Amino acid sequence: FQAAVQIGLMEEGALLDELVDQAGFASEEARRLYRIHLANYFAAAVMMPYEPFREAAEGTRYDIEVLARRFSASFEQVCHRLTTLHRPGGRGVGFFMLRVDHAGNVSKRYGGTLMHFARSGAGCPRWGVFEAFREPGRVLNHVIETPDGKRFFTISRTVRRPAAGPGAPGQLLAVSVGCAIEHAERLVYLDQDDGAARRIAVPVGVTCRLCERPDCHQRAHPPLRRRLFVDERRRALAPYAFRSD
Repeated sequence: FQAAVQIGLMEEGALLDELVDQAGFASEEARRLYRIHLANYFAAAVMMPYEPFREAAEGTRYDIEVLARRFSASFEQVCHRLTTLHRPGGRGVGFFMLRVDHAGNVSKRYGGTLMHFARSGAGCPRWGVFEAFREPGRVLNHVIETPDGKRFFTISRTVRRPAAGPGAPGQLLAVSVGCAIEHAERLVYLDQDDGAARRIAVPVGVTCRLCERPDCHQRAHPPLRRRLFVDERRRALAPYAFRSD
């Protein structure tokens, strides 16, 4: 992957500069970061060419681990590539992707047109991506429902980054990809499900500050747009009560 990044920077530098200019970033730092991002996209396309990768994804019913072995890529790299299959006339399943650490920090997010993500801070603790830390290396499937009633089928697994040096701890992250529930039949992962997940979805939000679900016992903060309702004689499962109007 890194070799392909460097080839992209050397061989397609003029094209990268043109794309960066079109983006119209104000700062030089933003321009450089975007250029690196485009070079990374180039490298992924070299490793996993669009049409061969899409055909393999359809043929394996989007089995991420099989695709990783076939294209000599990591689990995370395949997840990222799955979010890019939007070419007119050759579309794959529309996926979004999220990567988090133990503390809940979101360090990578793609496919925001399908799923809304928090731009800063932690995500929703009810999302199955956080359960992946309890069973490292195992693929977990969940159905989630957003506050607007949309349902998504998600696939989550931990990925491990190597240690920075002798005695230093490695980094364990969790990656999750998901698609609209109506496309779940196209995924091999649905075969592992007994059907209950399609009937029972886990309600999730974007982040506590923006979520207005009144009965969430995992809430860490009250919603920004609601007034707190404080009753010293009552203790409920949810740590905060608030008015719905």
